[in-house]
Amino acid sequence: MDELLKLLKENALETTANLARMLNLSEAEVKAHITEYERTGIIRGYQAIVNTDELDLPIVQAVIEIKVTPERDGGFNRIAERISKFAEVDALHLMSGTYDLLAVVNGRNLKQVALFVSAKLATIEGVLSTSTHFMLKTYKEHGVLMQAEAKNERIQVSA
Repeated sequence: MDELLKLLKENALETTANLARMLNLSEAEVKAHITEYERTGIIRGYQAIVNTDELDLPIVQAVIEIKVTPERDGGFNRIAERISKFAEVDALHLMSGTYDLLAVVNGRNLKQVALFVSAKLATIEGVLSTSTHFMLKTYKEHGVLMQAEAKNERIQVSA
């Protein structure tokens, strides 16, 4: 990954003037690179990383392992595209190992996530089995620590 993309991943709000200074480029060059990344789909969007544990919102997040039967000529793509269109699905990945797909799903409560799995996901032709794991606490998200580091409050004593 080039340096501009790394800097944007760290802080997408960084000004193009600061990015240009850090990269020894002109601001016009930085703007042109960003425009090209957006045009070609390398940059798909910009998002804030939110510590939902600190919000008093009814949000339940689960990771669901999904075993599927690949389709002839389509492999996993068609079923993955279908699953990814559900509003409850925040992320979907093709995986190696026991399960084929890994979905990150959001709901208002445990019952809503369970209903999504039983009524929508498990009923899709080609879905053989699922295994749902509910997330209890987030420690790190997209490379960002969610908890502030504890400060050492001890008073230094010297003899």
